[in-house]
Amino acid sequence: MFAVVGHLEWISFVHVAELPQAGQILPATDFWEEVGGGGAVAAAQLARLAGTAHFFTALGDDEVGRRCFQRLCELGLTVHAAWRQQPQRRALVYLDGAGERTITVIGPRLEPQSSDELPWHLLDECRGCYFTGGAFVEARRAASLVATTRIRSCGVRPDAWVGSCRDPREAVAGDLLGARLLAMTDGSRGGRYWTPAGEFGWAATQLPGEPVDAYGCGDSFAGGLAYGLGSGLSDEEAIKQAARCGAACRCLRGPYGS
Repeated sequence: MFAVVGHLEWISFVHVAELPQAGQILPATDFWEEVGGGGAVAAAQLARLAGTAHFFTALGDDEVGRRCFQRLCELGLTVHAAWRQQPQRRALVYLDGAGERTITVIGPRLEPQSSDELPWHLLDECRGCYFTGGAFVEARRAASLVATTRIRSCGVRPDAWVGSCRDPREAVAGDLLGARLLAMTDGSRGGRYWTPAGEFGWAATQLPGEPVDAYGCGDSFAGGLAYGLGSGLSDEEAIKQAARCGAACRCLRGPYGS
């Protein structure tokens, strides 16, 4: 059994030839909406690999939050949601002609807390969990825990960290922070990872098709890594599997092929 503890957003995707300059008006070539965010995308990836996954999260008690809940269930997840009396967090994602994403989030991040009456005991049975924020003490109950480096200042000590070399909010400069593994993705250049044995690199995985958009690639990588480590793969094999998940996402319209 696998799980994710963390956040999500309801995403409005806007595909444009190029990002607009100040004062410019550009037509969109495509538009759609989908549930997203680091926790949701990683959970969906875990569900694809494991058949299902538990997702512990918090949702706004409004029409958008209920739409998120329904869509998460459609993606094969067992959703454990704490409902908040505030609007559901949203995001606007621009996808340019090269498929690169630029993200604006709208509203505060909603995260599950230990005080929420959720079935936290299920995490005792989980082989692997991915954590993006909220109830770390509960997430730590899983046999193997992977966490995003964005929450490195929260006193978290997971088994593995995962982040992006291209995001200054996730950079850790090789500091293991008490974990046995730190993996940092670097897009088409692959990435680097650190263990007590030293620093290693991996080459980018060959894409299984034509690149479409980059949204969700890093989160898909994180879900794949949590699954690999929780399944008992070596660090190297878990990294390879995670890289395949990220490469597959790069060839999809949206993080799930919507």
